[in-house]
Amino acid sequence: MIMRKIGALALSLMFLTLVIQTSYANAAENPAEPELSAQSAVLFCPDNGEVIFQKSAHDKMKIASTTKIMTTLLTLEEAEKDDKVLEFTLDMAAEGSSMYLQEGNKLRLSDLAVGMMLASGNDGANAAAVTIGGSAEKFAEMMNKRAEEIGMNNTHFVTPSGLDDENHYSTAYD
Repeated sequence: MIMRKIGALALSLMFLTLVIQTSYANAAENPAEPELSAQSAVLFCPDNGEVIFQKSAHDKMKIASTTKIMTTLLTLEEAEKDDKVLEFTLDMAAEGSSMYLQEGNKLRLSDLAVGMMLASGNDGANAAAVTIGGSAEKFAEMMNKRAEEIGMNNTHFVTPSGLDDENHYSTAYD
C-alpha cells in the first residue's frame, strides 16, 4: 500500500518534471522573460541544477498547505517502518481544511498521508504530528531538522498543517 502511494508520488514528480522541461524548451525558443502572477518563483535545469529563471527566489513567503509535503514525507517514512493504527482524539483536531476526522476514528499513518495530500487535511497533519512527534511542536522540530538536512536553508516550520504563523515560511528557492 505504501509502495503504491510512493509510486503515485513519483508519477506526480515525473509529471511536474515534464511540465518544467516543456517550459524550459519553450523558454529556449522564446527567451523573453515569462509573465508570472506568482510573487516568487525559481526554475532549475534538472540536468545541471542551473537556475534558469528566478523571481524573488529568496524572499520568505507564507507556505500554507504546501507544508503538508514535508509532513507527508515524514509520515510516509514513519509508516514504512511501522504503519501503526492511531485513534483520533480531540487534541489532534485543527481549524481549516479537514479530512473530517472524528474522535475515535482509527487510521493508519499511511492513510493520514493520503488524506493530507488529497483533502489538505489539517486534522490529519496534526494527528500524524502528535502520533510521530508526541506534539505538533516536537514534530515541527523534526520538520526543521529534515529541511536543514536537504538544504532548505531559508525554511522554518512551526505547524504540521501550514496554518499561518509569522515564523512559518519558506522561499521559492528552497
